[in-house]
Amino acid sequence: MTADPLLTVFLPVALGIIMLGLGLSLTLADFARVVKFPKPVLIGLTCQLLLLPLVCFFLAKAFGLAPALAVGLMLLAASPGGTTANLYSHLAHGDVALNITLTAVNSVIAILTMPLIVNLSLAYFMEGDQAIPLQFAKVVQVFIIVLGPVAIGIWLRSRFPGFAERMQKPVKIVSALFLLIIILLAVVKDWQTFVEYAPLVGGAALAFNLISLAVGYCVPRLFNLSLRQAVAIGMEIGIHNGTLAIALALSPMLLNNSTMAIPAAIYSIIMFFTAALFGWWVNFAHGKQLAVEA
Repeated sequence: MTADPLLTVFLPVALGIIMLGLGLSLTLADFARVVKFPKPVLIGLTCQLLLLPLVCFFLAKAFGLAPALAVGLMLLAASPGGTTANLYSHLAHGDVALNITLTAVNSVIAILTMPLIVNLSLAYFMEGDQAIPLQFAKVVQVFIIVLGPVAIGIWLRSRFPGFAERMQKPVKIVSALFLLIIILLAVVKDWQTFVEYAPLVGGAALAFNLISLAVGYCVPRLFNLSLRQAVAIGMEIGIHNGTLAIALALSPMLLNNSTMAIPAAIYSIIMFFTAALFGWWVNFAHGKQLAVEA
């Protein structure tokens, strides 16, 4: 696949603005909160980094996904949560502070775990001559593209809090538009594959999304975390950053494979509905308890 100049320029810029918006919502205190409340953070990260990639691997096998689609689903599983999870957690009366902390920590950890998971997935699902390993130089590129704008956003908020507060809403609007454009790009780039595999990939993406929400909610409850913390973790690991997965798959500098972007593109549409239903169910079943814990 030849490098598309539009993708070469647009994707890093679009992803940079989206991650900048994430950074504007974070402070250094969000990272420090890990020390004060280690248990919910560790449980959330364990679910995100260990359980979900295993679940995703078996789903890719069970649905018999083509190699590139299987790698794309694994790339999605390796992606951290994002600001959408924070918004849904707020609407569902979850512990938003925990969401923000998990987003902050996982965004940093993902710089190392994403290349590792993608490399293992490429080695397993694709033949050796098809693999496109993310070597050290690629890890550095991911680090710059993902963490650089987040760091700038955090710095802007610490130095110019008023400006950061005013910019959050317009940046979120622009981010939402870029998300839509990136999803459309992923579909258009490989329309034939999308049409052919949409039902199968859609089933796998839906199953992964529902299992992610269930794991994120049930595991914290098994470890006696509060209901608000369970809702927060459910949203955090149930709503992956599909934008990041699509951008890494399409980027000519990285994977440069439009087929790998399809699972994340379909997932990014599904998750809005499933997360809303999950939030409604939790509040319908446990509204009084959430009100007491708030």
